[in-house]
Amino acid sequence: MAGRVRVREIDGDEGHRLVRIVRRDSGSVVTWRRAQIVLLSAQGMDVAGIAKVAFTSENRVREVICNFNADGFDSFYPRYGGRPPAEAHPRQLLYVPLVAPGMAARWPIDRTFVPRTVPRLRTRTFD
Repeated sequence: MAGRVRVREIDGDEGHRLVRIVRRDSGSVVTWRRAQIVLLSAQGMDVAGIAKVAFTSENRVREVICNFNADGFDSFYPRYGGRPPAEAHPRQLLYVPLVAPGMAARWPIDRTFVPRTVPRLRTRTFD
């Protein structure tokens, strides 16, 4: 039956870790809510009661408990997906060598910086 989902048997160390996560003030709210759901299930509360206390659906409670039974504490920590941070492609960077007497340097400059800078570089002389 779908309503009879229970958390697996929890030993003393796991129980203390769950209590520590639930009582802690700092940290992720997602982790705290998931630990609270598992702790309430370990204390013998049914799915409907946990859903009322946690202000969530019964399906979400079942999902959290099943994930904990399969993955343990790793299931508490959110796995945010999505796209990695955008970085400039090597072709989008322009290396402008500025050569002055006794000094040479190369700096990566964004493509939008070039139209403003190149005319100034052409007129400037390095003595």
